[in-house]
Order: sequence, then C-alpha cells, then structure tokens
Amino acid sequence: MLKPKSRHRSAFAAGAIVAFLQATSAMAATSDPRFFDAALCNPPYSITSATEIYDAAEKLAKPDTSSLGAAIYKIPQQIGRDGFKSDEVFFAGSAVGILIQGLHADELAAKYDLKPEASDLLGASSKGYARALSDDLQPPAGLAGPGKVSIVAREGDALAGKTLLACEFVPD
Repeated sequence: MLKPKSRHRSAFAAGAIVAFLQATSAMAATSDPRFFDAALCNPPYSITSATEIYDAAEKLAKPDTSSLGAAIYKIPQQIGRDGFKSDEVFFAGSAVGILIQGLHADELAAKYDLKPEASDLLGASSKGYARALSDDLQPPAGLAGPGKVSIVAREGDALAGKTLLACEFVPD
C-alpha cells in the first residue's frame, strides 16, 4: 500500500501526464498550417501548390464527392486560425480551400480584406466575398491562361451551415 505522500506524488504525476498528453494533442491538431495557408493563397494557387495540398489531404482521408461537384476531405485533426476552425479540406475545379464551421463570410471578409462579389454564382452562394491577389502574386502569363487568383469566402444553402474559404483561379 502506498503511503499518503506517495499517493499524492502518484496522483500529481498522473495528472501531469494527462495534462501533457492533452496539450500535445491540442498542439498537434493546430500545428499543421498547410490547409489553412492554401485557402489563403499562401502560396498562390498553381497546379503545383494544389497538387501538393491534394496529396497531403489524400494521406489523411478519403474524399466525399457527393456534393457541390467537389471533393471534400474530412481530416482527422481540427485546424484553425484567427478564431476560425475547420476539419474539412475542399477541392473543386481550380479551387482549394477549407470549410469553416459556421456562417462566417462577413467575419472572414473583414479579417482578410475581401470585398463583396458582383455575382452569386447563379444562386450557388447567398453571400460571397473575394479579393484578387496582387499582380506580383498572380501566375506568370501563359502558365495558367488569362485569369486571376483570388481568396474567396462564400456561404450558401449547399454548404450546410459552413463557410467556404478558398484560393481559386478564375479564368477571364
């Protein structure tokens, strides 16, 4: 039988181990910035950058391709930045992004200096914001065709209470 002093030390040690494991788990869940960076066009969208982030998502999960004409990967760890959280990576056409938990298009627009979009994408979004990257961050002429790379934030019924934050290339 343990003496009272030994029991306290054992309980303290067990508590410290549990706290350490919880802290380590929390750090692991938010320590991989690749998916959030990709949604913020860091690096700017290119076939190479999209392929790299796609390969990273493929290693973590299988895609759900049942909605939006997109591939959505539910990753095992939650990612977050600036108070926004996600565990879903989104690929569609020439866009890569994440699905933020909740309706946050207005907040994302304010945080990342996005402006209202002129179109609602034929009703696909009820609220949308975008900002084209500066000219020096756009793909070189001829590599992607005429168009612009932009950061976008969109809400809509098809997103089921989530907000898309994405980096997308839109041809002219």
